Amino acid sequence: MDYSRKISERLWNLPDKGELESRREDTFIDDIVQKSHLEKELLSHLDGIRTVFDGGAGCGRFSILLAKHGCQVTHFDISQPMIDKAKELAEKEGVLDKIVFIKGALEDLSAFADNSFDMVISFDAPVSYTYPRQEQVIGELVRICGKRILLSVSSRLGYLPYLANPIQKNQFILDEGYGDPFVRWCVENAAEAVGAFRFQKDAVLKVWSDGLMGGEEEIAAYEGGGAPWCITYTFLPDELEGLLERCGVKNIRLAGPGAYARTIPREVLVKIMNDPKQREEFLDVCYRYDSSPYVCGMGKDNLLAVGEL
Repeated sequence: MDYSRKISERLWNLPDKGELESRREDTFIDDIVQKSHLEKELLSHLDGIRTVFDGGAGCGRFSILLAKHGCQVTHFDISQPMIDKAKELAEKEGVLDKIVFIKGALEDLSAFADNSFDMVISFDAPVSYTYPRQEQVIGELVRICGKRILLSVSSRLGYLPYLANPIQKNQFILDEGYGDPFVRWCVENAAEAVGAFRFQKDAVLKVWSDGLMGGEEEIAAYEGGGAPWCITYTFLPDELEGLLERCGVKNIRLAGPGAYARTIPREVLVKIMNDPKQREEFLDVCYRYDSSPYVCGMGKDNLLAVGEL
């Protein structure tokens, strides 16, 4: 087993991961924008779809949505705490009988036959955490797909600005008084993070060249008993499109959820989010703007691809 998988398993199986991840849309505006975009995209592609594979399904944000729209969903995730939370939420929504829950890693989809599912989705970049096997994983996701695939991966062009912004997440905090521990950490450590920051051109150019966030430091932290963030491979738009084309995917469209919102200061974003009418209209504009191929690489975190088999 390679380090990427071992690190991912340890991180996502931390006991509190299920609960924390289920609250992301209550906590961070960029998550609201991204999930809204993905929901709109999904619901516009359900014609002829009965069975869905949700790879890296987390707490069931989309498994449950699809089940409520009549799909039979296979919820596949590396994390037992996430699966447990997803089951809890699915039961509350009355769709537990429409979802099959399977614990597993995307690196091994051998249990599924070719064209097993009408639709395959994998959102919030779990494919990027499978480095150095990300291309193989994409091929396997396409292999088990019969009609339609929706895939989001970490965006290289979207990530590069993070290397010049140590407080990038603070822009998207919905409520600075929220009890989430990561929100508290972001607020309490903002001044120190800015004070200690030093722009490093070489670090930016390295990620731009090889696409890799993390490596030796994460491996050392893992070996020391820690649970570091996953080693992450970030994709360029033409790279992802080319990979999917070589796997036989057609009519590929790319989008960059969060590209519009990342241009707006936090104070304005919070005001918009706290007004239901403004929020709905803003999310509609975000979806339209972020779907433009001209901004697909500058999504907040993810690069989204939609295609047909």
